[in-house]
Amino acid sequence: MHQYLESTKYIDWKTPEVLTRAKSLAAGADCPELVAEKCFVFVRDQIKHSWDHECDPVTCKASDVLKHGTGYCYAKSHLLAALLRANGIPAGLCYQRLTISDDGDGPPYCLHGLNALYLKEHGWYRVDARGNKEGVSADFCPPTEHLAFPIVTAGEADLPEIWAEPITPVLDVLLSKNTYREVADNLPDIQLNTANKAMHATSA
Repeated sequence: MHQYLESTKYIDWKTPEVLTRAKSLAAGADCPELVAEKCFVFVRDQIKHSWDHECDPVTCKASDVLKHGTGYCYAKSHLLAALLRANGIPAGLCYQRLTISDDGDGPPYCLHGLNALYLKEHGWYRVDARGNKEGVSADFCPPTEHLAFPIVTAGEADLPEIWAEPITPVLDVLLSKNTYREVADNLPDIQLNTANKAMHATSA
């Protein structure tokens, strides 16, 4: 579990601001599950999804997501992982491949970022803190997953890996684009038959 507790370049929970927020969220919680829920709800509800709210700048590091109060799903998952790890709860990054076609069926596709966290009572449990809106609802109710997006059409998939660090296709977009619109026009995707080869975790 060590790799899922580390403070790294992008999941930088030892940054004073992130550590302080993590401890404040945990205050008064008497078990890891409650701490995890409070961290999840904070990121889901208090950090604005960049596209939903038309927010810049483009963020990637957990500390920057917290500082600016905004991020795409990938960046929000970096912050949630950081807050959980700061509280001693193992947390990693997960991805789905979802259609973004106008009719909701078929290409084009993009990756969607979410989290998996480890709870002693339930094992690994996925949560999606991208932010709720009309037609999109995610919640924290272990052991039942209540994610924002179901896998519905051919070409969509739940990717099984739990990554300790953000994957290269996601970093390539977040680190090279300057506005939320540029990210929206260049959302990361990956071919499913090459996923295991191409999605190498990036070292800190």
